[in-house]
Amino acid sequence: MNLRPLFSSFAAVLALVGILLMSGAPLLAADAAHGAAPAAAAHGSAAPADAHGHDHDAPTPTLIQSFGYSYLTAFLFCLSLSLGGLIFVIIHHLFDAGWSVPVLRLAEHMACLIRPVSIMLIPLLVLQRYIWPWLTVDPAADHALNVKRVLLNQYSFNILLVGIFLLWNYMAFSFRSYSLAQDKDGAAIWTFKARKMAAWGIYVYGFSITLVIILLMMSLQWQFFSTIYGVYYFAGSLWLTLATLYGITRYLMTRELAPVIFPRQIHDLGTWFFAFTVFYAYIGFSQYFLIWNAALPEETFWYVDRERGSWWEVGMLLLFGHFFIPFLALLRIDAKMSLFVMGPLIAWAWLMHYTDMTFNVMPVLWRTGLHVTLFDLICWLGLSAILAKVFWSDYLKYPKWAQKHPRLQEAITHHDIPADPIGAD
Repeated sequence: MNLRPLFSSFAAVLALVGILLMSGAPLLAADAAHGAAPAAAAHGSAAPADAHGHDHDAPTPTLIQSFGYSYLTAFLFCLSLSLGGLIFVIIHHLFDAGWSVPVLRLAEHMACLIRPVSIMLIPLLVLQRYIWPWLTVDPAADHALNVKRVLLNQYSFNILLVGIFLLWNYMAFSFRSYSLAQDKDGAAIWTFKARKMAAWGIYVYGFSITLVIILLMMSLQWQFFSTIYGVYYFAGSLWLTLATLYGITRYLMTRELAPVIFPRQIHDLGTWFFAFTVFYAYIGFSQYFLIWNAALPEETFWYVDRERGSWWEVGMLLLFGHFFIPFLALLRIDAKMSLFVMGPLIAWAWLMHYTDMTFNVMPVLWRTGLHVTLFDLICWLGLSAILAKVFWSDYLKYPKWAQKHPRLQEAITHHDIPADPIGAD
């Protein structure tokens, strides 16, 4: 893959970081001087609060903090698209699926977006001390941090993130290389190699995504405990990826993918999207119910912070917008085949997942309610545009589908009549 356009685009982001570092240098020094005690008292918040996590004239976050948290939110959104594509490929090979063969190459390209996402990690590593408050806290002064110091220390933080992202790159590009090699010779050995990788990859994926989300997102408020936080992120990520994959497939089915995409693939993608709408809601409700029922201050404060000010309205938006609206819209089987329904839902899924990332990240910085800044828009649209550019470049560079996959013929003929009943929608 030609990385020159990627590096050219990303240079603008790095330049912005440099400008912010220089222009915000006095603010950075003042921010770092706050010390460990205010951050510890704030339950991991970037803005100080009292011992109970309540705000009393909390200072406005610095410029570099505002940029850092906006960038982190956009980064987590983009990471979702890549990891969603990777788990889709793993599941395909793990179950030797047939229906998904025509869209497998698209999922492989989405998984390989982990390379530009890995490059996007660099600014977070550079600015880490201004994003994660626990990095400036003395573990000896904070019991919650002290018991997690094996994981939550700067060495583990950097080594684990770099190592896991390298592992994800290896898995994603190995899957695609096996598929491309099979396009040339049609040998079954490539399918067996992919199945073997999927067999151990599913375990690696589960542990690694949990570790990364603990480090990048949950550790923003390190006193918080949740055993299903990684599953929560996984559910939302695959939900977003399925919506995106549905939209790309519908766009391409009347173009290059017309020979292999039929109503079955469209319906199955819509069904998966519907299924993970329910699964995400189940995981989110389970976390909320178990934590609230146990009533442990080390856990409940996380939700208390997200019921303060306008964060309550954001939570209600997620409840109805991330679950009830897509759930009710997708109940009918014909809705999954209609662009009139699915088109707006795809855009809505992007908005809801970004809102979900905002709800998880931004209350640490803006404790009294939602604040939307120009950084939010720049980072979200900018990083997403880079991924779109890389994805489209890969799509044009390689064969459009897995041309010699052993289940391709089954995928395009089983239970389907080659017709275009949804093309006019």
